[in-house]
Amino acid sequence: MRIRTIAKSLPHQAGPAPAPDGGAAAAGSGGGEWETERLDLDSYLARIGYHGDLAPTAATLRALHRAHSAAVPFENLDIVLGRGIALDLEALQDKLVGRRRGGYCYEQSLLFAAALDRLGYPVIRLAARIHHSRAQPGPRGHMLLCVQADGTRWLADVGFGAGVEEPIPLVDGATVSQDGWIYQLRLDADGWWSLCSVTAGLPSDLYAFTLEPHHQVDYEMASFYTSTHPHSPFVGRPVAMRTAAGARHALVGRKLTTSYPDGSRHHRTVDDTELGEVLREVFAIALPPDDLARLITDTHQKELTGA
Repeated sequence: MRIRTIAKSLPHQAGPAPAPDGGAAAAGSGGGEWETERLDLDSYLARIGYHGDLAPTAATLRALHRAHSAAVPFENLDIVLGRGIALDLEALQDKLVGRRRGGYCYEQSLLFAAALDRLGYPVIRLAARIHHSRAQPGPRGHMLLCVQADGTRWLADVGFGAGVEEPIPLVDGATVSQDGWIYQLRLDADGWWSLCSVTAGLPSDLYAFTLEPHHQVDYEMASFYTSTHPHSPFVGRPVAMRTAAGARHALVGRKLTTSYPDGSRHHRTVDDTELGEVLREVFAIALPPDDLARLITDTHQKELTGA
């Protein structure tokens, strides 16, 4: 009851929150386009196991980000099962909160942004290009957030698979260590921010973004491409990722990879008999028996046909 009472008195209900840059209201802050008033905040906080302070501070943002990242896995299983992805808030709550499933970037970041809105944080919803530094950069196919807290803008990203566990201050050259994983932010002359991971002193670009606000329709379009295009890495094979206890776990098809902050990796193949256990024990994804059987069958069929 304490959480619900606080949420009803949050400042976003009196009008839009100021944008992180101090200008007009951030696109999508509060309700309206994003329908954040429909979020069951109590249930979301229970889902991520968060019982701490709710004041919209940097410390709360860090704690919420870490709790969400630890509790909600990255996964694409509904795509492989042929169900598609729905991004309206009701569907996101049903899947990620009610059924305790995971999701990919649009699902996770839209839900997280709704919670931050309800708690009074100014939020700008952004989009990034994966591997922006390549000769032929990809589309703006990844969702992330810019959040203001304690007078600082923060990069918040709960939906990049085995990615950042806490927000990073949006400052050129900012370098942070999170449980041994090192990240760096860089700003170029054209206004593009790049997030890099640093291993053995060598930076590797993860993605690049600007601070241009995006809208629900932008994510609907991007998600449709990501979940249906035959060249998408999330179509045709299971993908699940999770970070835990100094290790990152990634299941791509039947290959399970565990990575460590020093750059070392361990690989193994997951067979049919253990797939359900791996999803449950490593990625906290408990599929109903019928879904698991269908996942195994559909994956084999697509491997045989080359789909």
